[in-house]
Amino acid sequence: MDPTDWQLTGDLDEFLSRAAAFLHSHPALHTVPLTVADALRRRGLHIFGDEPPLFGTLGGLGGGPVRAALFHTPPLPVHITPVTDGEADALAARLADRGHPVPGVVAARDTAAAFVRSWQRHTGAPADLHQRQRLYRLAELVMPAPPPQGRARTAGPADRELVARWYGEFMHAVGLRANEDAGAWADARISYGGITLWESPDGTPVSMAGVTRDIAGQTRVAPVYTPAHLRGHGYAGAVTAEVSRAALERSVGEVLLFTDLANPTSNGLYQRIGYRGVADFAVYGFGGRDL
Repeated sequence: MDPTDWQLTGDLDEFLSRAAAFLHSHPALHTVPLTVADALRRRGLHIFGDEPPLFGTLGGLGGGPVRAALFHTPPLPVHITPVTDGEADALAARLADRGHPVPGVVAARDTAAAFVRSWQRHTGAPADLHQRQRLYRLAELVMPAPPPQGRARTAGPADRELVARWYGEFMHAVGLRANEDAGAWADARISYGGITLWESPDGTPVSMAGVTRDIAGQTRVAPVYTPAHLRGHGYAGAVTAEVSRAALERSVGEVLLFTDLANPTSNGLYQRIGYRGVADFAVYGFGGRDL
């Protein structure tokens, strides 16, 4: 395939008409574009910011095969599925030529590094590694034994303020920009039962775990958050195991999550309850941008 055959569009339907089969072919590796495209389709193109999104496929014109895909929902980084060095360079040249602002990139580790090298060559923009991530897949669920005291329950409308606040605290704790308005995020997740709380025996919420909608036989656990003063009691493991168990009961084929590789505690926790590594990703920012 010609590495320069990048087809760019601002039309989500056009993008999905070309990319849907490709994205569904590897739902684990493509979990982020699958879930983001679904969110944009359901809630509108501007849930992440005022600037219009950009979508793209390598190939796919005239019904031909698609080799790779990208999406950009400003002000967040460009997300690219795995490509070769030559394909990454062709994409960087294409985006630079059209003057498209690229605040950063998130992709599988080698793809991210290749795009960074090319973007710097074409634009001279400095790059900073913001985060190294690992994508995990649930292999065989191991429920914590014994679990902490308390129980899990699905968050409802009465929990909106708490869920929104914890979303903001989570994003701050991991050093990333909040993807969208916290209240709107909480409303969207609560609307489909996408937040589970672990609460203490007296009914006080002490931890939460979210899940994306089930798409293409996969769901992704995100985020998992326990306020700092409540950590160390096993709440995060318990609530993560609970949402994982619920996904399996829905017959979801793949239950996924991302971790920050700089956090050995979370990586160890998820491995203990049965998650195994699939691929490593990297998040880079350009020009000192806050991601």
